Amino acid sequence: MSQASRTKKPDVKVVILGDMNVGKTSLLHRYTERKFKDTISTVGGAFFLKQWGPYNISIWDTAGREQFHGLGSMYCRGAAAVILTYDVTNWQSLAELENRFLSLTDTANTDCIFAIVGNKADLTDALAQEPVTESERRDEPQPVVTCPTPPATPLQHKQVSREDAMALYGRVLRYKGLEEKACLPADRMCFETSAKTGYSVDALFETLFELVLPSILKKRSEGESATVDLETPMEPKRTKAGCCA
Repeated sequence: MSQASRTKKPDVKVVILGDMNVGKTSLLHRYTERKFKDTISTVGGAFFLKQWGPYNISIWDTAGREQFHGLGSMYCRGAAAVILTYDVTNWQSLAELENRFLSLTDTANTDCIFAIVGNKADLTDALAQEPVTESERRDEPQPVVTCPTPPATPLQHKQVSREDAMALYGRVLRYKGLEEKACLPADRMCFETSAKTGYSVDALFETLFELVLPSILKKRSEGESATVDLETPMEPKRTKAGCCA
């Protein structure tokens, strides 16, 4: 059977939530295409199927606009992980995660994993302005820089600290009725990224993929196929009268 005749089916779903203009789509492009794109606001939602080793992971990019808010719970249905994204230079974007977007995750899996992600770190952190190299992606040791170069562009005021994000993570767990001691620690699940330079983007997605692996293995052990066979004919349904439906 040819590969073209088999359509891949996601093993697990990851959803990106957040207000408009926080860079959700740019994060996805940076991870999947290895480049930064100036994008327009997402309409409704879109997804990308990522092959991670032998597994297929669907990453859903959702619209942050108010008029598409109602679609969020539909996209979150059955999600194994949710990335709650804000802009480090915009305090309101963090507040919106709790005020508007957290309730959308009620349709996610009961064991859903949450990550709190502050994007646009290159605007506030000189380290995040350095483009990520291939060796850094392979986790190779980097030379120690004793005299850091000045930032490429003037830094902006950082409105959301890492401590603010960690505090939100704790409130997310309490909203979901989870004990903090029994869950992944906040310092492991709060990230600051830059879609523009690639700073910490790979670390975010690879960490989540590792954490959802038990969900993937559970689904596969229950006999759910990772592909849909388009060549196998479907058995026609028959009515009581013996006719095909």
